Amino acid sequence: MEISGFFAAIVIGLIIGALGRLVVPGKQNISIWLTLAIGVLAAILGTLVAGALDVADTSGPDWIELLIQVVFAAIGVAVVAGVWGRRRVG
Repeated sequence: MEISGFFAAIVIGLIIGALGRLVVPGKQNISIWLTLAIGVLAAILGTLVAGALDVADTSGPDWIELLIQVVFAAIGVAVVAGVWGRRRVG
């Protein structure tokens, strides 16, 4: 991955994290920084999965890759919010 690709992944990951948080219903008791970190990881993981499924490079916008990334972000936010919420209450 080139440097420009790395920075693009970070920026896209920040957006993906916010979208993932919006998709998850209810209130998430996690910080915005943790949400953004989950988004960056989800963007990288989603790109890898999209590449493995051979849907990463299309002639137009990569909507399938974006959907995979948002799903990973939503799952990540839901899991971390659940664990984080239980840890703080208990």
